[in-house]
Amino acid sequence: MKELAAGIAAGLAALAASYGNGHVISKTLEGMARQPEVSKDLRSTMFIGVGLIEAVPILAIAISFVILFS
Repeated sequence: MKELAAGIAAGLAALAASYGNGHVISKTLEGMARQPEVSKDLRSTMFIGVGLIEAVPILAIAISFVILFS
């Protein structure tokens, strides 16, 4: 049962992170297309957002290892 819980936690976190990254990147590209003069600011903000979003599956993998090996 622990294996199933760990797999579900990791899988859902990866799915949510991929959706979030896609949404952030698409909105950033939309903003760059509308206002090219602020594309540098948007790009740096996007990288910060993507980095924060990517922290979620890393934490989920750590939690799934705790579930798996406890």
